[in-house]
Amino acid sequence: MRVDLEHVTAGYGDTTVLRDVTLSIPPGRVVALLGPNGAGKTTTLSVASGLLRPRSGSVRIDAKDRTNAPPHRLVADGLCHVTESGAIFRGLTVSDNLRMFAPPGGEKDATERALSAFPRLRQRLRQVAGTMSGGEQRMLALARVYGRSPKVVLLDEISLGLAPIVVDEIFEFLSRLAADGASLLVVEQYVSKVLAIADLVYVMVRGRIVLAGEPREIGGTELLERYLGAEVA
Repeated sequence: MRVDLEHVTAGYGDTTVLRDVTLSIPPGRVVALLGPNGAGKTTTLSVASGLLRPRSGSVRIDAKDRTNAPPHRLVADGLCHVTESGAIFRGLTVSDNLRMFAPPGGEKDATERALSAFPRLRQRLRQVAGTMSGGEQRMLALARVYGRSPKVVLLDEISLGLAPIVVDEIFEFLSRLAADGASLLVVEQYVSKVLAIADLVYVMVRGRIVLAGEPREIGGTELLERYLGAEVA
């Protein structure tokens, strides 16, 4: 499945955040969206997933205009948006969360795939999700990907505030997703880690795409530091 944002301008109230943004997520590719804080990365994901309607421009899925489609329709199309907050059911157990993520009749299979990806969740099945560590909650949020087997996954700062060992586990998970054929759009603070798995890179500054290309073309530290500064790591 291919997702294209074409000449998108969007914002909140009187504030314009995105300005004429064009970005593509080709089938089976990993796309990194980098930029300093406040650049508009999260807003871009919100437009792509239907949470925010653009003021102008379009969102296309496999060349079909889905600009005004509600989020649940885009989920049905095969899109999954994992937000920075994780979007888990904090008052339910881990087991209940995994069942909620799964399609009717596919609960057992989806749960086993999730536990295979994140084995430590197996020890937390009866635990209330909101009482787990931040890293475990993030793993549970990512496990929803196995519930619906989406074709395109949008990931927003999923490693934010986590211990390095947990970050490594999460990037292993992303690599497996990509190997299984899913397309990924990844907003991430660990620039070097996301460049290692990305096929395409977009750099956003003040709501505009200022660089686009393959990692080898724009992955030089000097070039990225020009736009990202201290965020290059």
